[in-house]
Amino acid sequence: MDILLQQLINGLTLGAVYALIALGYTMVYGIIELINFAHGEIYMIGAYVGIIVLTLLTVIGFAPAHLALAIFLALLAAMLVCAAYGYTLERVAYRPLRSAPRLSPLISAVGMSIFLQNYVMLTQGSADKVLPLALPTEGIALMGAQVSPMQGFILLTSVALMAALTLFIRKTRLGKAMRATAQDRTMAALVGIPVDRIIATTFVVGSILAAVAGVMVALYYGSINFFIGYSAGLKAFTAAVLGGIGNIPGAMVGGVLLGLLESLGASYVSSEYKDAFAFGILILLLIFRPQGLLGERVPEKV
Repeated sequence: MDILLQQLINGLTLGAVYALIALGYTMVYGIIELINFAHGEIYMIGAYVGIIVLTLLTVIGFAPAHLALAIFLALLAAMLVCAAYGYTLERVAYRPLRSAPRLSPLISAVGMSIFLQNYVMLTQGSADKVLPLALPTEGIALMGAQVSPMQGFILLTSVALMAALTLFIRKTRLGKAMRATAQDRTMAALVGIPVDRIIATTFVVGSILAAVAGVMVALYYGSINFFIGYSAGLKAFTAAVLGGIGNIPGAMVGGVLLGLLESLGASYVSSEYKDAFAFGILILLLIFRPQGLLGERVPEKV
C-alpha cells in the first residue's frame, strides 16, 4: 500500500508537468487547429534558462542564501525568454502560412522543432546541464509515503497555474476574445477582434506555461539536456489527445492520467518501458476513441 501511494504521488507530480505542457498544445490547436510541434523545444529552453540563471545566482552567492527568491527569479526569467520565443515562433513560422495548405504549417512546425533543438545543442553543448545547488530533500510523511519539497512545489504551482488559466480564459476580456477567435475567426475579425494579436497571445501564454514546467523539471531531476523537449513534447501531445485535443480541461485531466499510468506502469511492470506506456496509450486512443476522454474541441468547450 505504501508503494502504491508513493507511485500515485510520483505520478501526480509527473502528470502535473505533462498537463502544463499539454495546455500549450491544446490552446494552439483550439484557436488555429494546428499542432505546434515546436512546443516541446520551448519547454526545453525554459529548463535551460532556469538552470543558467540559478548557476549565475549560485556563482555570486545569492542562490544558497535566498533559495526561494532565486527559484522565483529563475522562473521569471524563463517565462520572459520563452514568451519571446513563443511570440517569435508564431510570427516567423506560422503567421506567414496562415492561408497556406494545412501541410505547410505542419512542416514548418517540425522544422522549427529541429532548428531549436540543434540551436540549443550548438550553443549550450551536448553534455547534460546539472543543477548547481542542492535543494532541500526532507519531505512530509503521508500514510507511509514521502512528499518531497519539490513534489509539493510542483503540485501546488501546477494547480495554481491551471486555475489561473481557467479564470483567464473564462472571465477576462482577452480570454473571451480567444474563445471568440476559436469559434469563428472570420466573424471575430468582423466584430473588431485583432485576430493576429489574439493568436500570438495564445502562443505566448502556452510558452509561459511550458517555461514553468521546464524549470520545475530541471529542479526536480537536477539535470537536463537538449533532447528533453522531444520526449516531453510527445508525451504532452499524448496527454492533450487523451483528454481531447483543443479541450483545456481535457488537457489537464489527460496530463494527470498519463503521469499516473506511466508511474504505475514503471513501478509494477517495468521502468524500461515507461515511454512505451505513453505511446501505447496514444495508439489505443486513436484507434478506439480518437476524440479523447472529454471530447475533441467544439466551440462550447474552448
